[in-house]
Amino acid sequence: MTNVLLPVFYMPPISWFSVFLNPENEIIFEQFENFPKQTYRNRTNIYGANGKLSLIIPINHSGKREFKDTEISYREDWRSLHWKSIKTAYQSSPYFEYYEDKLKKIYDLKEKNLLDFNLKALGIIQQILKTEKAQSLNEEYIKNPESINFREKFSAKHPSEFQLEAYYQTFSDKLGFIEDLSILDLICNKGPESLTYIKNIKQSY
Repeated sequence: MTNVLLPVFYMPPISWFSVFLNPENEIIFEQFENFPKQTYRNRTNIYGANGKLSLIIPINHSGKREFKDTEISYREDWRSLHWKSIKTAYQSSPYFEYYEDKLKKIYDLKEKNLLDFNLKALGIIQQILKTEKAQSLNEEYIKNPESINFREKFSAKHPSEFQLEAYYQTFSDKLGFIEDLSILDLICNKGPESLTYIKNIKQSY
């Protein structure tokens, strides 16, 4: 088994799941890093009617820097906004209706901290994928860990380093294939085939 240090994302991109679900990887989640802005830790990308749409969880800027202490802001009703955007984007996809009730549970969560929200959302996604992957949280921040370090591997701003096969997406006839979106995109469009698709992703490490 290979120890892999993974960041904890909000509805992670598909490539993240290829690392997370690799049976050869022992997953350790990073909780002590300083919260980096403009990353998948509090944003996810879906395929809207006009192309890629970022859904961002607002954060309380309370001076707490460690990711495990990062608090979600509920000053605006972002949960309703995100769920409405997801419904609008995927209601005509092949599998949205099938998974709708389970996905809605994510937006009924009201966790204080982003880490807890992301982990509970991941648990629901694992139920949908019908997979159970053990993971642990790290116990301290290590700048140069012995584990394979994926903390900076997934960029919300740059193209994916992973090779993802094109699949049918709701708006791809109009706007073309957009790769490595949120796991939501794969689930809603590929349904029960999602797990097979994830296992076939070529990893660049």
